[in-house]
Amino acid sequence: MKKHVFKIAMAAALAPTLFAGSCTDEFVEVSPEYSIDSENFFNSEADYEMALIATYDMLQSTYLNAILGEIASDNTLCGGESPTDVIGWQQVDDMTHNPNNSNIRDLWNWMFAGVQRANYFLEFKDKIDFEGKAQMVAEVRFLRAYYNFELVKWFGPIPIKVDARFQLGDETTIPRSPVSEVYALIESDLVAAIEDLPATPAAAGRATRGAAQALLGKAYLYQEKFQPAATVLEEVIASGQYSLASDFYSIFEHDGENGPESVFEVQYGEMEGASFSCLQCSEGNVAVGFSGIRGYDGPLFTPGFSFNVPTEEAYNAYQPSDNRRGASVLDIVAWAEAEGASYTTGNEHTGYFNRKYLPRKRSSAAQGDLNLTNPNNYRAIRYSDVLLMAAEANNRGGISDAKALEYLNQVRRRAFGSTNYDMSLTGAALTDAIWQERRLELMGEGHRFFDLVRTGKAADAIDGFVAGKHEVFPIPFEEINFSQGNWSQNPNY
Repeated sequence: MKKHVFKIAMAAALAPTLFAGSCTDEFVEVSPEYSIDSENFFNSEADYEMALIATYDMLQSTYLNAILGEIASDNTLCGGESPTDVIGWQQVDDMTHNPNNSNIRDLWNWMFAGVQRANYFLEFKDKIDFEGKAQMVAEVRFLRAYYNFELVKWFGPIPIKVDARFQLGDETTIPRSPVSEVYALIESDLVAAIEDLPATPAAAGRATRGAAQALLGKAYLYQEKFQPAATVLEEVIASGQYSLASDFYSIFEHDGENGPESVFEVQYGEMEGASFSCLQCSEGNVAVGFSGIRGYDGPLFTPGFSFNVPTEEAYNAYQPSDNRRGASVLDIVAWAEAEGASYTTGNEHTGYFNRKYLPRKRSSAAQGDLNLTNPNNYRAIRYSDVLLMAAEANNRGGISDAKALEYLNQVRRRAFGSTNYDMSLTGAALTDAIWQERRLELMGEGHRFFDLVRTGKAADAIDGFVAGKHEVFPIPFEEINFSQGNWSQNPNY
C-alpha cells in the first residue's frame, strides 16, 4: 500500500504513551488545519477505504518479523559488518536480548500500530452504511488477527481491546490478557472474516477467504487444536484455489509474485521515502537489502549488508538432489566461480546467503536507496505451508496419517521432481519428518524460530536458548515503565 494514499491524518489512531517510543507518526503528513475524529471522518465510503489502506500499510513493517524470525533460529547467524552492527539483532542471534532492545521495541510498536488502526476502523464500522462495507470490515478483522498473531507469538500475553482504540492511560488499567484470550480474539476475528471475504482478492495483496482460513488453521495448530486445524486447512486445499508452483526457483522471483501458490503476500514497491532513521517508512522490503551479499558485483543480484547468513548446517540439511537447496541457500563460492562474480565478506561470514530474499537487479528507473526500497514481496503464507500444516494436524491429532503422508509427499514431489523420495512413515517418525520438511521448505521465510518453540525443540537446536525464558521476547522497558506496575515483565528477563 502506497504512502501517498496514507496522507490522511491517522495520528489520532495511535496512542503514543501505550506504545512508547514509536516513530509511527512519521507515516503521517498532516495539514495543521485538518484533523480526524469521529465527527469529521468515516462519513463516506472513501473515508473507510483510506482507513482500510492505512491498516494494510503496517504489513510492510513485518519485514522485521521475518528477518528476526530467522536470525533467532538455528537457520542463520546475524552477520552484518561487525559484531556491533545492528546490536539488537546481534543480541537476538546470541540470545542475550533484554527489555532495552530497540529492535524488539520496534516490532512491538509496529504491530500494535497495526492493531490500533484496525481498532480505529472497527470502532466506527457502523457509523454509515454502503455497499461493500461488510467485505472491508472482514479485511480489517483479518488484519487485526494477523497483527495480534504476530504479537502473541513474539510476546505471549498482550493487552487487547475489542473494536475500540487504545487511549492514553489504558496502559495503567488494561491487563495483559492471557495467551488463550488473545487466541480467542484471533479466532473470532478470522471466523467472522471468512464469512465476508472473497475467494479471489479485490486487488493484489488484499485478504481472501483462503488467507483467513489458512491463518485460522495456523492459530489452531499453534494451540495444538488439531481437529479444527485439520478441518479448516483442508477447506483451503479442497477449494482448488491454490496449487504448488512447478518450479521452486520461480516463486521468489519478480514474475512469481502473487502466483498460484501465494495464499497471502505482503506487497512491496520501490518508491522513495525510506531512511535509516525510519525504516518502517519504506515502501520496499528492507530485509532484502540487509540480507544482500556484501560488496557484490555480478549477475542477477545487487549488493547488500550481509545479515541473516545461513549456516553450513542449514545448507547441509538438504539432500543434494533437493531442488530447494540452491533456490533457498546461495553458496556464494560456487556461484562466484560459475558466474564470474566478486564479493567481500562481513561478520560471521559462512559462505551462504538467503537466496529467496536477496536483492535482485532493478531497472535504471528504480527510486531511492536500493538497500531500503527493494520491491520483493514477502510470501507470508504459501500453499506448501498450508499442506504441511494440514499434514501435521492430521498426524499429531491422530486423525489420518494417510492424509498427512499425501500432503507431505505433494511437497516433496515438487522438491525432488519425482515420486522417488515419497515417504511411508507413521506416528512419531512421521511427525519428525513433517517438522524437518517445514524447515527445508520454509527456509529463510521467518517461521523457523516459532516452529522450534511450539514443538519444544528450541532449547536443543538454538545456541544460548534458555528454556522458560526465550520462548517469548521481553516486553519493552518503556512499556513496563509506563504501565506503572500494571504489567509484569515476561519470566526471567
